[in-house]
Amino acid sequence: MFFLPEFSTAPAEPEVEAPSEPAVLPQLRSLENTDLASRLRERINANPVWRELVRSKKMAIGVVDMANTAAVSYASINGRHMMYAASLPKIAVLAAAHDAIERGELKETATVRQDMRLMIAKSNNAATTRMIDLVGFKNIERTMTSPALKLYDPEFGGGLWVGKRYAAGGNRHPDPMLGISHAATTEQICRFFYLLANDQLLSPESSAKMRSYLVDPELHHKFVNTLDQVAPDAKVYRKSGSWSTFHADVALVQGPARNYVMTALIDDANGEQICRDLAKVLDDLLKHPVAK
Repeated sequence: MFFLPEFSTAPAEPEVEAPSEPAVLPQLRSLENTDLASRLRERINANPVWRELVRSKKMAIGVVDMANTAAVSYASINGRHMMYAASLPKIAVLAAAHDAIERGELKETATVRQDMRLMIAKSNNAATTRMIDLVGFKNIERTMTSPALKLYDPEFGGGLWVGKRYAAGGNRHPDPMLGISHAATTEQICRFFYLLANDQLLSPESSAKMRSYLVDPELHHKFVNTLDQVAPDAKVYRKSGSWSTFHADVALVQGPARNYVMTALIDDANGEQICRDLAKVLDDLLKHPVAK
C-alpha cells in the first residue's frame, strides 16, 4: 500500500514587515549652507538701512529652505543674538502647555483650547496671561531647556524665553543671560518651526495640534501682509510681535513652490515696514520654480 504525502491546502501566512524605525531628523545647525548664507547676506547688504541694522545688532534673520526634504538648508544673520521679541515668544507658552498636557498636568478643556487660539492667532495678551498662569514660568523654562528640545540654550546664545505675564504687574522671571522677559534668537525660532514642520516638537500629535493654532493667522501685517500678495495660495503658520521699536515675525510657508521658514527680529521704529519689505526679499530667495 502506498500513501501519498500530505500537502497543506491552507494559504501561506503573509510575511509581516517589521515596523520601520522613525527617521532621525538631522540637527538644524548641521544643515547650515554656505551658499544660502552668502545669497542671504548679499540681499541684506544691498539695502543700506538693513546692512546698518545688522552691523549694530539691531536686526537678526533666519531662514530654512525645506523644498528638498532630503537636502534642507539653513542660514542666519546674527542668529545667536538674543533680542526682546514682544509677543513672538508666546510660541514657548504654546509648547509648554502641550508639554504639560502630555504629562497629564494640564487638562485640555475647551476653554484652554480657546485661549491658545486667541494667544496665537490674535496675540491676545489676556488669554496668554491666563495660559502663563496655568502652566507657570518654571514649566515654560522646563520645556524650553529640556534636553530633547534645548530651545533656550546658553551655549548657543539663549533662545526662546517667557518670564513675565503679558499684563501690567506680576513677578518677573527673566532669562538668566541678559535678563530679558520675552526673548528669542532667530536660530532657536528656526529650530522650533523646523521641529514643528517635521512632527518632532514634543510629539507628532502635539506638533499637529500646535500647527492648528498657528495656521491661518488673523493678523495680516508684517510678513503676512506681503505673503497675502506674493503667495495667496500658500498655507502659512505664523506668530509675530511688536512693542515700542521692537518687531518680530516668523512664518512657516507651505504651498505652491514654497516650503520654508523665515524669521526676523528688528529693533527699529520702522520695523513693521521693514518686515513687509524683508518678506518679499526672503520669499524671492526661498521660493522654487514649479516644474512644468
